[in-house]
Order: sequence, then structure tokens, then C-alpha cells
Amino acid sequence: MSHPSVEDIKVNSRGLRGTLLEGLADPVTGSLSFEDQRLVKFHGSYQQDDRDLRDERRRQKLEPAHQFMIRVRAPGGVFTPAQWLQLDAIATTYANRSLRITTRQTFQFHGVVKRELKATMQAINAALLDTISACGDVNRNVLAASNPLQSRLHAEAHAWAQRLSEAFLPKTRAYYEIWLDQEKLADSGEEEDALYGKAYLPRKFKIAIAVPPYNDVDVFANDLGFIAVVENGRLAGFNVAIGGGMGASHGDAKTYPRLGNVIGFVEPERTIELTAAIIAVQRDYGDRVERKHARFKYTIDEHGLDFIVAQIQTRAGFSLSPARAFSFDHNGDRYGWVEGEDSRWHLGLHLFSGRIADRDGAPHLTGLREIAKIHQGEFRVTANQNLIIAGVPADQRGRIDALAREYALDDGSARGSTLQRNAMACVALPTCALAMAEAERYLPDFTAKLNALLEKHGLLDSPILLRISGCPNGCSRPYLGEIALVGKAPGRYNLMLGADHRGQRLNTLYRENIAEADILAALDPLLARYAAERNDGEGFGDFLHRSGIVALPAYPTHKRIALELQA
Repeated sequence: MSHPSVEDIKVNSRGLRGTLLEGLADPVTGSLSFEDQRLVKFHGSYQQDDRDLRDERRRQKLEPAHQFMIRVRAPGGVFTPAQWLQLDAIATTYANRSLRITTRQTFQFHGVVKRELKATMQAINAALLDTISACGDVNRNVLAASNPLQSRLHAEAHAWAQRLSEAFLPKTRAYYEIWLDQEKLADSGEEEDALYGKAYLPRKFKIAIAVPPYNDVDVFANDLGFIAVVENGRLAGFNVAIGGGMGASHGDAKTYPRLGNVIGFVEPERTIELTAAIIAVQRDYGDRVERKHARFKYTIDEHGLDFIVAQIQTRAGFSLSPARAFSFDHNGDRYGWVEGEDSRWHLGLHLFSGRIADRDGAPHLTGLREIAKIHQGEFRVTANQNLIIAGVPADQRGRIDALAREYALDDGSARGSTLQRNAMACVALPTCALAMAEAERYLPDFTAKLNALLEKHGLLDSPILLRISGCPNGCSRPYLGEIALVGKAPGRYNLMLGADHRGQRLNTLYRENIAEADILAALDPLLARYAAERNDGEGFGDFLHRSGIVALPAYPTHKRIALELQA
């Protein structure tokens, strides 16, 4: 049976409504129709199933164990303690008793069944949050710098993330009618959306805001990146980068990861209209035939950067100024206590793969629940899947410190390697339909084995950046890892090497389709050479390039972009 194209589904969806109401009410199946599975993404949810149970359920002639992942829209990733407690209650009532911080600086829930999907959405709304556009072919959750040392600049970046997110939500009222039971108006299903139209964008669109010298949002991995320029202590505006993206497909040369191009500088008051022009260009020129080739990065490479920039400036009605000087030191998070500019304190906590759950010896969900009950500031989640307990008055530090110790929350000083504290992994198996190999569940085991090599070569304190992805789509931004594993099949990965610690250089393929023993065997001599031959302060990826072990990747335009960024 052939299905309609995603483009046809969007156009004929009556503003993203489809038959979602009817599908939710159908008690016979835990699934939604093919068409509604595509539309529910725009409402912040993916239909999944437990792949660990597939074979057994098939043998029992049962349909797959359908469940839904729900992602919250939270521009800049800031939550109040009251919201934290409400999200915790949702996780324990409707989901799989865990919260997961995503690489797009928000939370997602796993394991919600269809009959409780609507109640979960309403509980999220009661927390003064929503899931609109957290998925789908629209502007996704907007990232913003979370560096706790820059309290005032963080507040400005967060405010801009909020503005950009609100400005580019779809105009349809479908979300409110379907999930919140709001009244249908006369023109329901026919709302005008001047920016998105009836077909929305060809694919997802991602925006991030970075505040140098920290690139904790991996700004060049986004379709649109804003790099804050601070002059005389104030935000003067943003350098603008376009065309980043991590997704690729194995064996398809037309797909590849790409870093964004810096194209100029924009004043704050023109940021919204510039963004609207950029999204409109992608709307009109993006590939609507082949979805794997539909991201903005391919639009730029297909039509040429100069043409795309000219189109953007024409539609915006002004020209960008030349980009201003900036530099990044690293793209990681800070751990432990640091004092902000406003004399309040911030505690950075490391969380393996962003998963917050109660495990033996590490009851993190309960611990953070207890902290939320007394915390007077805010919680900031980072794009590296970590957590900052922010805005703590000096006289409250002791209470929060005691709770963090009691519930084994890792402030980054716990025993282990720097590599472990900087590592990231996507969810992958058992719930992601695209996963070819393990990632989140494999990360602790793999880092423990890699730790043995690091200890052997005296490198436990070296800040090597590891990322693992269960497939080439790159949700954990693996192509920006100094060491990265990209899943090919169960237990087998492509070994990628050579990115830098600033998020300004892609890695490249070093070994293809190999298992764990071969991965460790390949890394052992490289780590030995790094320990013996590195320069002072030289990162592992930089050493691999200087030594000629790896070269810049040969993706279109990348060598030029990488050299420009390094300059």
C-alpha cells in the first residue's frame, strides 16, 4: 500500500489537524494512522515502539508496543522549580519515570501510551509549557547559551531565544483545539500563515544563540546561528551563520554534515525580520521532493552561498554589515559551583546522556525533586545534556550541596575521566525507529573501557570530546566529536576522528563499520602518540590534524569553511 507524500499530508492537513482527534479516540489500536504520525510531530510528539519487544510481540501476533515520545518547547532551556516538580510528576504518572534532557536544551518524555497522550499534553500546559513545534517541519526549540558566569548576557540570550521561538510558531490553532479542548472557530483549518503557508518548511529548521567565548550550543551545527557580539559591556548585535546541520545517510553522497557559514552582522532590532527572510528563502528554495536532501544546508550548496545571501538581504530589505571579530574557547559545560555576575551561585551537574532517573546508588530523579522543593532560583538545561541549578543565594548553597551529595548527583568532580563528563549520546535503541546501534545505553560501558586506555596513557584529565550516535542522522552532534561512533548495525560503528573542542571543525571517517574491540585497538596507538607528542594545551583533534593522521573532511565547501573559521 502506497502512502501519500509528507508534502501532500501537510497541505491537506487542515492546519495540522488531520484525523488526530479521531485517531486518539480509537481504542482498538495503540497507533495513529500513517498520516497522523507525520502530523503529530508538529505537535511535539513522535510515535515509537519498544524495539526490544518487537520480535516477541510479532510471535504472539500482537501489534508493536506503541508509545509516544513527547518533547517540550522550552527556548533557552530555563525552568522554574515549580515547573520542575510538575514535569517530574508527569514523568512518574504518564511516562517511564525518567526525564531526559535533549541536545536541543529541553526535556522529553518516553513511554507515554496513546490513551494518556492527551492528558500528558494537558499536564504540560498546566505547567505553563507546551510542545508546539518541538518537532516537525518548522522552527524547532531555540537554543541559547547557558554559561553561568555570564548572568546578564545569559538573560539577554534567553530573552532572544524566547522571542525567536514565539515569532516563528505556526499560526494554526490545531494544538489548542486537539489537546486543550478549546473551541473551534469558523475558520478552523483555514487559518492564514503568511510565513509557513499550507506546506510549512521542507524539513526541520534549527536556531541557536551563542555567547563567546563559550560555544556550548554548537552554533555552527544549526540552520541559523546567532553569535553574540558584546561591545562596551552591552549586546551590540549578532554575527549570523547559516547552513549548519548534522544529518546524513550512510552510503548517500548527497547527504553530509555541514558547518554554518558566517555571512555578516545584524543589529538586535533587525534580528526577527532577518530570521523571517532566512526561513522564507528555505521555504521557497528547499527541496520538497527528496526529504533527505531538504535541509537548508543543501539549499545553500545547491544554489550557492552568494545567491542565498542575496535572496535573504532582498527579502529582509537591508544588507548585513561585515561580521565582527569573535572567538570561541570551547563547546563544553562547566561543573561545580561558580559565582555569577549578580553574586548568586550556580551549580553545574553532569548527567550521563541527560537521563534523570532513580537508579541503584544514584536516585537522581528523587534528588532533584528534593532540591526543587527548596530552590529559589531556576533550573537551566544545557545543549550538552547537563543541568545547572542556577541563581542560588549564598546562604542556600549548603542545603543544596548536602542534597546533591545525598542523592549522588555528580558535580563533575566525581571520580572518572574528563572524557566521561564531556561525552554525549542520543537515545537510540530501544525506542528510536532510526537507530541502527546502541548509543545512550552503550555510553557508560564504552567510556569505562576507553577510560582504561586513557589511564594507561596518562590522559584521564585530557578534555577529549566523545559523542555516540545510533545512526548517521546525528542527534548527538557526533560529527563535532574529537572521537565519535556513528552506528552502522548492532554492535558496529563508523569511527570518526578529528573535530576540535570549539565546535568549529568537523571530524572525518577513520575506520568504517567496526566493532568495539577494533575501535579500542584503533584508538590505543593514537592515544599513545597523543600522550607522547602533543604540544602544551593541544587538543586530541588538533593533534590528529597536525600529525597528518586525519585531514579535513571532503564534504562540499567544508575545507573553505573550516579554514575561514580557524582564521
